[in-house]
Amino acid sequence: MQTHAATDPHAELRTLLSSRVALLAVESRDETRALALLRDAGLHARRAPGSGIFIWSATEGLKRIDRDMGAPQRHLIEPAQMLRHLKSTPMAGIYILLDFHPYLADPVNIRMLKDVVQDQAKVARTVVLVSHEITLPAELVPLAARFRPALPSAAERQKIVTHVFDEWRRQHKGRAPRIDRDALARVIDNLAGLSAPDAERLVRRVLYDDGAITAEDLRAVQAGKYELLNRHGTLGFEPDTARFAEVGGLANLRRWVETRRAAFDGTAPGLDAPRGVLLLGVQGCGKSLAARAIAGIFGVPLLRFDFAALYSKWHGESEQNLRETLATATALAPCVLWIDEIEKALASGEGDSGTGRRVLGAFLTWMAERRTRVFLVATANDVSALPPELIRKGRFDEIFFVDLPDAETRAAILGIHAARRNVPLTGAELARLAAMSGEFSGAELEQAIVAALYTAHAQGAPVDAASIAREIGATRPLAVVMAEQVAALRRWAQGRTVRAD
Repeated sequence: MQTHAATDPHAELRTLLSSRVALLAVESRDETRALALLRDAGLHARRAPGSGIFIWSATEGLKRIDRDMGAPQRHLIEPAQMLRHLKSTPMAGIYILLDFHPYLADPVNIRMLKDVVQDQAKVARTVVLVSHEITLPAELVPLAARFRPALPSAAERQKIVTHVFDEWRRQHKGRAPRIDRDALARVIDNLAGLSAPDAERLVRRVLYDDGAITAEDLRAVQAGKYELLNRHGTLGFEPDTARFAEVGGLANLRRWVETRRAAFDGTAPGLDAPRGVLLLGVQGCGKSLAARAIAGIFGVPLLRFDFAALYSKWHGESEQNLRETLATATALAPCVLWIDEIEKALASGEGDSGTGRRVLGAFLTWMAERRTRVFLVATANDVSALPPELIRKGRFDEIFFVDLPDAETRAAILGIHAARRNVPLTGAELARLAAMSGEFSGAELEQAIVAALYTAHAQGAPVDAASIAREIGATRPLAVVMAEQVAALRRWAQGRTVRAD
């Protein structure tokens, strides 16, 4: 029996129905698939002799579906009438109620449903509530079990894609669509986490656009998947990730990520997928850009987790919505999940009634238990505000320290931003500007070029190295203004972290 359960992801459903669970909540956005599973499991479950399988909806009433008994009993359309019927009928069986959750706001319906499920000893009935989301009243929670149908496997996703291709061929007189096999494999991979109808609609959308599946369609699939799954609005989707060519320095971090790319994308199945990094460092030194570049190396979307929205929208329910958001990120895998300034997101104080500690606990549990390809990138500026539990060994694969850039890196950063804005600078000019901008962060170097552009535009003059040098000379960098804090951060990082550059 255990072997059978291991090979059949829905053996649990048959077990629940065979064990005569009185109340079962089945959450699924694919009602057709859920009903097919329930009917199949009900037919194969060990039930009392003469048991039936019934389905009820507010539009059709009650109908038996394991055998043909004619038209539905439309006189049982009203929820109260249907519950009274269940309470009085001696007919054992499985009673599937579709979208019944709105009627659970009525205390009379709650009481009658409770009477029905508590009468299990007399009549072997299982009431199954099926909906996209079910919140049970407190009175019914102890009486209920929950089941969430597994989403389509890789083999099932392949069948969905094949079905759409066959459909396209029939509509185009046998002509086959143009398929890039590598792109198709990645599209099938990125359909993970979607219901069968959603996956089919997404494949149909990208195929029918131009009769092809190419690498360009992958971004559309990722964006469409994000739109379908990000229902809470706490995740931002950034498909346009950066390249490390756009990042000055951080050579050690780049090598570390590149050596783990095969483990992350699955081309090295014998290696465990990397789990994440914490980027600690001085403000403006490229931690956020590095998060985008990591997603670029892995070739996956970047999800930015907005913790502030989590707290402000669902005050008092933060832990539950954190779990739901992390579940969404898991469903959007493979991806990079970026949390900027994580010390602010997970800070707890005297006035939060323990919410911060509970959120931290839920987050640490997710970090420990996740098994999907969600690579976590957390950035932090203030190590003193980080919860000790977060930075102990094993939470992240590695903690990198992003320090102020050296002269060579400053020259590279200036070159990147100057080229992006069509400002011509020679190698010698870049070296001189780098030499005079000691203690500048990458963001401050970029701002010096931007400020020079503003000044040049106002004066009607071209931008050159001299105008950038004047802006550098007029700027007091953060590392000078807040020298004590930067020095303390460097002392803490010494011996505890790996240098990113």
